[in-house]
Amino acid sequence: MQKILGVLRKACETYNLIEENDKICVGISGGKDSLLLLSALARFQKFSPKKFSLEAVAVDLTGGKNDYTQIQQFCESLQVSLTVVPSNVFEVVFEVRKEKNPCSLCANMRRGILNSTAKSLGCNKVALGHHKDDMLETFLISLFFEGRMSTFKPKSYLSNTDLHVIRPLIFCDEEDIISVSKDLPILHNVCPADKHTERENAKNILKQLNKLYPNCKEKIFNAIIHSERYNLFDKM
Repeated sequence: MQKILGVLRKACETYNLIEENDKICVGISGGKDSLLLLSALARFQKFSPKKFSLEAVAVDLTGGKNDYTQIQQFCESLQVSLTVVPSNVFEVVFEVRKEKNPCSLCANMRRGILNSTAKSLGCNKVALGHHKDDMLETFLISLFFEGRMSTFKPKSYLSNTDLHVIRPLIFCDEEDIISVSKDLPILHNVCPADKHTERENAKNILKQLNKLYPNCKEKIFNAIIHSERYNLFDKM
């Protein structure tokens, strides 16, 4: 956990992710990344030079069928309030729309609910559990399927909701999260598309690349975050 806290603090300082008196809504999916983020931020509160408060929000995609008892207890142990919002996202995506590539619609609907809930709770920022591997996978997906070089940012502003989205785990490797996640109350993933998505394919491609070219994951990451290393065509 000390390593996680170290890279979280580095991200906060590098990109000014947390400011004095922020009220931060942590999006809880039930997976290891978001639960670890909440745990790390709760610990960071104790020594952060900037004072901030936390709220946890879980959007239940199953319409209220998920059991959040253990996650509720986990949040109570961290002294963080948890709000669970039932939704019919899975019903819309898989039964009504019958999406062949459901991830994009699901993510948009889920984040819309999360952001509106954050606003209703008086939060000015939403923290998501995306880490370094997520950033690289998003880059590959954008390159392969959209023909453009793009990925998410450590901090972005949503003008329609007046919220900042922050990703404090942006410098964190997924393997480090896995190493400290065994005691987290991870919610079983009931998504019908789990392990059968383009993101999963991108994850596997990234692993294969890193085997062929050791440390290439770190080099790709550094190439993305250091704009002075760009050497691309300019508009003529």
